[in-house]
Amino acid sequence: MTKTEAQVEAAIAALGPLLGQRLSLSKSDLAQHGRSESYFPLTLPDAVAWPETTTEVARIVAICAQHAVPVVAWGTGTSLEGHALAVRGGLVVDFSRMNRVLEIRPEDMDVTVQPGLTREALNEELRATGLFFPVDPGANAALGGMAATRASGTTTVRYGTMRDNVLALEVVLADGRVIRTGTRARKSAAGFDLTGLMVGSEGTLGLITELTLRLHGQPEAISAGVCAFADMGSAVAAVTDTIQMGLPMARIEFVDAATAAAVNAYAGMGFPLVPHLLVEFHGSEAAVAEHAAAFGEIVADHGATGFDWSVRAEDRKALWTMRHNAYYAILASRRGARALVTDICVPISRLAQAVEETQADIATSGLPGPILGHVGDGNFHAILLIDETRPDEIEVAKALSRRMVERALALGGTSTGEHGVGLGKRDFMAAEHGEGWAVMGEIKRALDPANILNPGKLVPPGG
Repeated sequence: MTKTEAQVEAAIAALGPLLGQRLSLSKSDLAQHGRSESYFPLTLPDAVAWPETTTEVARIVAICAQHAVPVVAWGTGTSLEGHALAVRGGLVVDFSRMNRVLEIRPEDMDVTVQPGLTREALNEELRATGLFFPVDPGANAALGGMAATRASGTTTVRYGTMRDNVLALEVVLADGRVIRTGTRARKSAAGFDLTGLMVGSEGTLGLITELTLRLHGQPEAISAGVCAFADMGSAVAAVTDTIQMGLPMARIEFVDAATAAAVNAYAGMGFPLVPHLLVEFHGSEAAVAEHAAAFGEIVADHGATGFDWSVRAEDRKALWTMRHNAYYAILASRRGARALVTDICVPISRLAQAVEETQADIATSGLPGPILGHVGDGNFHAILLIDETRPDEIEVAKALSRRMVERALALGGTSTGEHGVGLGKRDFMAAEHGEGWAVMGEIKRALDPANILNPGKLVPPGG
């Protein structure tokens, strides 16, 4: 028995009395917490824990720290860059039992929740208040995981990312200490922004056990529409003009012809096999109508056809359900495929160039790679479909992703607009941040000197 095995066994022995049946070593539980939504291979942890309180999380982390056993947080497992995989073994902490709304404060437009609560469940709780939580990454993700990965999504163009909507956190540090970051005040000049540090740290600096979130008023009126374009360049140019005109879009999404074909086959839709824009406006009835008309004029100037608007809730739900399911539709378009999902973001003025050059690169690769994304903030994805039994396809996809990142950085952008770093984007951090990446490693060592929190992710090796 190796020293590592002995450490794990000692930690599990200490955790047993604390958690009872909420500590599992079963093969099925380990497998469930060893899979990723993306192309990463099955990576089994040594055990899985289901805490129910912050006190239990603190005790779990303290025990693992005592025995130098890695700790990896788990929300719903929907991340795409391998964030929650236990690449060095250890304990996965599943927060699904910490899923309560703790307090809603309508007068202050904020709410305090536990990390395992999903965004859809929160909005169900908020329906009677006239408020909602706007960040929508597509998947019904856990709010703790959304904060840890600094998630964004379809509504970012109007409401911002998790960075903009997290007011305060409760966090368990690597030694088991519990800290609170931030307050419910809408601004503060009191010291370092520890909330901002934890949002996007991907579980490498602490485990989030409570979140206070900013809420927004439900709009009086919502209008959504879809239109088609002859080519990708025209669609992207229409997006650029819309943004530069200052139209207050709540969402504006792009899907290419390959995505339209996949959605048609998957959901029985009838989209023409050309690029499309999907857009939504929020506001008063008069404002929504005015903005929709202005948008119609802009896209018409770029040759848009089939322009279709609706204010009916069921039509809007169908439209955005289609967009949210596009990833699964694309996966289904190649039987048995896995996906390497790219996620670059560039300044709006360089978006057309980035999309067109990416499309040309994919066309010469031999791999299917439909493109879609949150083009309102310069963020788009290519879903590179691979046969995981063919190493050559995996290497081609990785090379494509690498060129996309290099292109984004050259255009003044970033390697990841919303998915985060995890395992998949770690190799690009030095090129993007330079010495800043080393500083991230120093922060990691200061807060987690034994490197037990989600090791092997985000920061430099040894960080």
